[in-house]
Amino acid sequence: MLPSRAVAATITPDIGGYVMLLIGMLDSPFVRRVAVSLKVLGLPFEHQSVSVFRHFDQFAALNPVVKAPTLIADDGTVLMESTLILQHIARVSGRDLMLTDNTRALRQIGLALAACEKTVAIVYERNLRPSEKQHEPWVDRVRRQLLTAYGALEREVAPDWFTGGAIQQPDITTAVAWRFTQHVMSDLVPVADFPKLAALSARAEQLQPFRETDYD
Repeated sequence: MLPSRAVAATITPDIGGYVMLLIGMLDSPFVRRVAVSLKVLGLPFEHQSVSVFRHFDQFAALNPVVKAPTLIADDGTVLMESTLILQHIARVSGRDLMLTDNTRALRQIGLALAACEKTVAIVYERNLRPSEKQHEPWVDRVRRQLLTAYGALEREVAPDWFTGGAIQQPDITTAVAWRFTQHVMSDLVPVADFPKLAALSARAEQLQPFRETDYD
C-alpha cells in the first residue's frame, strides 16, 4: 500500500505542483546527494531524518523495503535508489545536472558512488560485525578498491569545480562522497594524498546547498 497523500507530501502551485518528501539521514552520502541536488535545482521538499537502524519501524511505515534514500512523490509513489530518484527530480524540474560530456560525467559519478559503497562496506564490517568475526584480508581488499576509486577521481576532477560555474552531478556526488569518507574513516584515506579532492570538498561545503544539508 502506498503512504497516504497527506503523509507523503503536500501540493504547491509554484513548481509543477510538487513538494516531495525525502526520507533518510543526511550522513548517508546517497541521501545527501539527493538533498543537495534538490537544493541546487530549487525544488521544494520536506526532509525526515529517519534511520534505517534506529527507526526501522518508522521507516517501514513509509517504505516497507526500508531503504535510504526514499523519496515519496506528491501522488504517494515511493521511489528509492539515489540515481533513480535523481532521474525523477530532473524530469520534474526540467533541468538535468549532467554534463554535456555524458560519458566522462557518468564515469566520475560511478567512481564516487563506488567510493561511497566501499566506505559503507568497511563501516559495516567495523561497526556491525563482532570483532572476532571481522576478516581483515577482506577489509584490506575493500580499502584498496576505495583508494583506487579516489585515486582515479583525484586525477580526473576539474580544478574549477565549485568556483562559480554551474554545479553538476559529478561535482555534487564527488564532494558528498569525499565528505562522507572523511567523516567516518579519515584514518584510511589520508587527506594529504588527495589534495584536489580535499580542496573541492572544502569549496563545496561553503555553498548554501551543502551548508543546508550538513551533518555533525
